[in-house]
Amino acid sequence: MQLIRTPNIPDQDLFYAELINSQRDMSEAQADMAIAKLALILANHIGDREVLSEAIALARDNTLANAPGDNT
Repeated sequence: MQLIRTPNIPDQDLFYAELINSQRDMSEAQADMAIAKLALILANHIGDREVLSEAIALARDNTLANAPGDNT
């Protein structure tokens, strides 16, 4: 299995709204925990270590490259 890097979620705006709404009435810590739990649930569903490693690296690289205030 390969990591899909192109848009692959039908009705992306509705999905994003559902994701944001799932955090309603949560503290910031609870919202962070819910997102972490969602990531682990989906990682378990995927189950392919190579794909998961690629996704982790992509998320890390993207986050570091787009860090606020990073002008290096």
